[in-house]
Amino acid sequence: MKFINSIFTSLIIFFLQTSLYAQVKDIGIPSIKNYKRSDYRGGTQNWSIDQDKNGNMYFANNNGLIQFDGSSWHKYSLPMQNEIRSLKIDPSGKIYVGGNNEFGYFQNDTKGILKYHSLSDMVDKKDKQNINLIWRIHLFKGEVIFQSFTKIFFLKNNKLRFINAPTKFQFSFLVNNRLYFQDKSLGILEYQNKKLKPIKGTTVFNDKEIWSVFPLPGNKMLLATLEKGLFISDNTSVKPWETEANAFIKKNTSLGGSIIKGKFIVLNSVLDGVIVCDLNGKIIQHLNRQKGLQNNTILTSFIDNKNNIWLGLDNGITFINENSPFSYFDYSYNIGTVYASTIFNGNLYVATNQGLFYHSWNSPFKDSPFTRVEGTISQAWNIQVINNVLICASNSGALVIDHNKVSKKMDSKGYFGFKTIPNHDNYIIGESYNGFSIFKKSADGFEYSHQVAGFDETTNTFSIELDQDYLWLKKDPYLYQMRLSEDLKKFDYIKKHKNISSAYTGIGSLQHINNIVYFQTKNHFFRFSKEQGTFFEDKKITALFKGIPPITTLIEDSQGSLWYAYNESLGVLTKNQNGTFTRKQAPFSNLSGNLVNNYISVNTIDPGNIFIGQTDGLTHYDSKIPSSFITKPKVFIESFSFPGDTILTGNIPENQQIYTVPYSSNHVKFTFSSPTYENQENVTYSYKLEPFEENWRTWSTLSIKEYTNLREGNYVMKLKAKNSYGIESDVSEITFTVSPPWYRHFLAYLVYFILLITAVYIISNRIKLKIRKNRYYETIEQRRLYLEKESKIRHEQHELEKEIEKLKSDKLQIKILAKDKELVNNSLQVVKKNKILNGIIYKLKDIDTNILDDSTKFEFNKLHKSIVKEVNTDKSWKDLEKHIKNVHFEFLKRLKEKYPTISPRELDLSTYLLMNMSTKEIAEIMNISTGGVELARYRLRKKLGLNKKENLIGFLMSI
Repeated sequence: MKFINSIFTSLIIFFLQTSLYAQVKDIGIPSIKNYKRSDYRGGTQNWSIDQDKNGNMYFANNNGLIQFDGSSWHKYSLPMQNEIRSLKIDPSGKIYVGGNNEFGYFQNDTKGILKYHSLSDMVDKKDKQNINLIWRIHLFKGEVIFQSFTKIFFLKNNKLRFINAPTKFQFSFLVNNRLYFQDKSLGILEYQNKKLKPIKGTTVFNDKEIWSVFPLPGNKMLLATLEKGLFISDNTSVKPWETEANAFIKKNTSLGGSIIKGKFIVLNSVLDGVIVCDLNGKIIQHLNRQKGLQNNTILTSFIDNKNNIWLGLDNGITFINENSPFSYFDYSYNIGTVYASTIFNGNLYVATNQGLFYHSWNSPFKDSPFTRVEGTISQAWNIQVINNVLICASNSGALVIDHNKVSKKMDSKGYFGFKTIPNHDNYIIGESYNGFSIFKKSADGFEYSHQVAGFDETTNTFSIELDQDYLWLKKDPYLYQMRLSEDLKKFDYIKKHKNISSAYTGIGSLQHINNIVYFQTKNHFFRFSKEQGTFFEDKKITALFKGIPPITTLIEDSQGSLWYAYNESLGVLTKNQNGTFTRKQAPFSNLSGNLVNNYISVNTIDPGNIFIGQTDGLTHYDSKIPSSFITKPKVFIESFSFPGDTILTGNIPENQQIYTVPYSSNHVKFTFSSPTYENQENVTYSYKLEPFEENWRTWSTLSIKEYTNLREGNYVMKLKAKNSYGIESDVSEITFTVSPPWYRHFLAYLVYFILLITAVYIISNRIKLKIRKNRYYETIEQRRLYLEKESKIRHEQHELEKEIEKLKSDKLQIKILAKDKELVNNSLQVVKKNKILNGIIYKLKDIDTNILDDSTKFEFNKLHKSIVKEVNTDKSWKDLEKHIKNVHFEFLKRLKEKYPTISPRELDLSTYLLMNMSTKEIAEIMNISTGGVELARYRLRKKLGLNKKENLIGFLMSI
């Protein structure tokens, strides 16, 4: 057939151009990341996939165009909410799309938002209704070509033309820069010089629906049909491609596929997922729902810029990290947490938490799971080959495995592992749950011999090593140094070490390197000198671990490479042919957090087959695969937003614009993205806002940052990303300015300056006018001040005189009170005198005057009358009462007004108390006893409402 001659003239050039490394592993399954409809918030079906130059992914979805930048999803719809069946991105960033009776392109506006521009509006109305579904879009020789079942549209220089299908188009294919279309009647047509030219001999495909065409070596072409399988065509004939891949496609039907760098073919199926085959049709990988896909119907596949695979499913999107040296055996292979693995008699054995499993090492791993070794149903801690005997250390005991079943249980105690004993070739020692046991070689393997006496402590890890003299056991926090007796019956020497060096505390790990036992603490490696009885540092080994975080476990593999665990991560010092070591740490960062702590398992069969135990299965690592998959990530400030506006800066190419933010909107928010899709959850970001921050923020997985209340000024937001391998990106940045508030704007300051000058001018004139007025009023003011001063002096003189009068009045009042006191005292003396006279009168009455002579009787009567007259005519007490009432009239008036119920006698008592008279004096005046005075005082206090703590006299003086 001439068809093949016409399309394969440049095949050799195509293969020479595949410079990037591409590989697909045939053991295990690659890392798979599923994105559900709820993740991207779109329709179920995804029909086409493409990638822009920034690494962002785009999907033709039932609900529109889906964009994914590694951090967030965005959806863009067509005007009538049409589904999108095809898309293609040109070098300028235009995203051409096609749907039902609609096609056009999305392009960023000035704010980075994708806006749709319809091209179907350029089609006449009568033809527009017959566009049908646009299934394929091609970029070919400066034209954008949209193919539907009925028409082909050609866009060039903003002009649109079309060609009608001779009968009905199926699909179109761009192969080696030549464009072909399949017509249901004419076969395959080539587009040349703006015309469709039938290719002879291709009508054989008229009853077949071709979905994809792939170039093969030797000027051959592979055609994938929907239901008829795969066909290979050369320059003379077309025949079925009788291969493993074809059998799969014929059984499960095909929806096309893609090619990985001309080396591997990805074939989509309707019923059973996707396969990856080589150019000879051998299936390398088969991924379906059982192996981790979320759906078995693959509508489209796409190879991204890192040779990883994206699948558009009937319900969802899937990313396959194909370009990686790691592949995995997980639950789909029937295994759980892996503690150890080994190869024996053509089988790969794996010790897991669910028992011991095996798989043929020489047969493909594609679809067959691991099989449980018969008789192992409990925790298996270790699987070892010792003296050509396969021994399993498990919770059920020490088991000998033969022909994939337990042939002998040597001991029923639980064991962690076994070691050979130097100088005792026929014996091995096993570490059990409560000490050590000796096993002796026999005709059918090994036999249990005896328990070693002297040590029966419980251990929980297999951390022992033996040298020519001692058995060393690391059991936190101690290192046990134990010596077996010559008959291996007991430990005749046991010593515990808490430290192996005075400079470093603790014991990190115990390991064999070059058949020598080493002890490690803080990445310093020591050996033991039996002669000196001390530990000494091996600085050569220590130097290998300079700059490595403190390790917890070290394993020397069969190639002499040193595998070390640190911070739940793994690294390796690969031994080179010249004896030097090369450190590899970044590739294993993806295993962080999944390693089995204290039970690190690394089984190196050869450099291309290294098995690593994990909590969720077994990892296969091929160290021969170059590290080209570890590339520097890209990072973008995806969006920059503030109240009132959002700018999708990540969509704007070579963005050098300086954005202006109003002061009223000085609350800004940034979102970050890094189109790194392998282990995307481990991508971290660091940023700083200059000059607001001086130092870079600590690395974080958060892809959003907000700043509030920024002052006016110029700012630069800088961002960098670090992928899961620890590789940092270049710095991405945007510049923006926060405008000052209107009252701090330059124009505002100019207005302030003008107002200041005007104010100075006005104030200056007013001051001059004020000075003239002040001079006029100065004399009047001085006169006024003089008069005020004179008036003040007179007022002060008057006040002084009043003060003098007051002082005089106070002095007079004091004198009056003194006189009152004196008058009272005198009155009291008169009272006393009257009492004495009354007593004399009373006693005179008792004298019998009849016994007296007349003259004496006369004198006696005269004296009696004189005394009576003196007593009756003395009015000094009444005058005193009248005087007191007159002097204290105002006080008595205020007291009566304030307490209307007070009695006259209580008023008198109040007056006497005000005069500071003693109780005895008051008793004499009021002619009562001192007890009566106290009772009267009590009643007065009660009537005045005073408590016991208040002073009665002080209260009366305050009225």
